[in-house]
Amino acid sequence: MIKMQEILELSIDERILMIEKIWDSIDPANLTLPEAHAQELDRRLSRYENGETTFFSWNDIKNELNSGK
Repeated sequence: MIKMQEILELSIDERILMIEKIWDSIDPANLTLPEAHAQELDRRLSRYENGETTFFSWNDIKNELNSGK
């Protein structure tokens, strides 16, 4: 088994590659979605389908954030 100290001694690039390999090894079919999250996703999808959701471009958001300076 790899020890934490060995991981911390790896370069940043090596650690990122390790994280990617671990992430890719996880089968999404084995993940469970908490009921509260499923309900929130359903609520948001319903709002979208009913035209109740407003979307903003990234440029609009950046301009809004920068306007307070």
